[in-house]
Amino acid sequence: MSEDKIIELAKSTLDLEAKAISNLKSFLDNNFVSSVKAIHESKGRVVVTGIGKSANIANKFVSTLNSTGSPAIFMHAAEAIHGDLGIIQKDDIVICISKSGNTDEIRVLVPYIKSMKNIMIAIVGNPDSYLGQNSDFVLNTFVEKEACPNNLAPTTSTSAQLALSDALAVCLLDYRGFSSEDFAKFHPGGTLGRKLFLTIKEVCKENEVPVVGSTADLKSVIMEISSKRLGATAVVENNELMGIITDGDLRRMLQNSGYDEKLVAQDIMHAQPKKIEAERLATEGLKMMEENNISQLVVVEGEKYLGIIHIHDLLKQNII
Repeated sequence: MSEDKIIELAKSTLDLEAKAISNLKSFLDNNFVSSVKAIHESKGRVVVTGIGKSANIANKFVSTLNSTGSPAIFMHAAEAIHGDLGIIQKDDIVICISKSGNTDEIRVLVPYIKSMKNIMIAIVGNPDSYLGQNSDFVLNTFVEKEACPNNLAPTTSTSAQLALSDALAVCLLDYRGFSSEDFAKFHPGGTLGRKLFLTIKEVCKENEVPVVGSTADLKSVIMEISSKRLGATAVVENNELMGIITDGDLRRMLQNSGYDEKLVAQDIMHAQPKKIEAERLATEGLKMMEENNISQLVVVEGEKYLGIIHIHDLLKQNII
């Protein structure tokens, strides 16, 4: 196969899958709305089942539901009819994912679920299938063809299943009013955890605290900024924050009027520095810096000055 042919086939695959996902919008109806409401109102869990590649999508769907506040568990359709049906509890909602809706396992499994009176939602490529005809709500994931050149390997169909399950999960979290704080409870580790948990206080706790008095001379100001390595110093008098002086302020002063030994800290400080509470999230601090095109923020706890945080401190935390 030539290089051009490889690229051509890749583009064709992406086009087919994109079209299939876009077509799902025309299938959305009251079944989708009712599914969202039923899961939201349920006192039980969401049990997601499937077989083959649909089982892989089911597993991913379970992960998405759990991470967004909807308790969910995976049940393999083949294992279910060989003893795993005990997974399903009284108030659980069962979601069955299948392309054809007519596999042997589905035909055996569905009657047992119906006998237990659980609400069953079908994510199925054939609404007229056995699964579609015997479910309470049917979410149509029909695709015209697989991206596989032989129209055999599940590709387009699984992309459609994945996209629709994501849509269902997103609608559920929004319906529930699931906030970023709620999200943080389920993602304490890694980069995502740092974004959702890391506070300004934790980031800057190792920093030295640059501070000068309002009448400090220029040499003292320069020495303080240089020694504390944060590119700025706060101006504090009688425990009250008066302002901030950055290395940029010093450069501009030298360019405009040169070095004047008579100048003191209060003559060149910014009297209303950008401040952030120590308990705010680090991501909020980064956003403030970006919005105001600055490199430092004064960290406070109420009226108390705690220190300065530099943009480099935040970048080191990999929270972008």
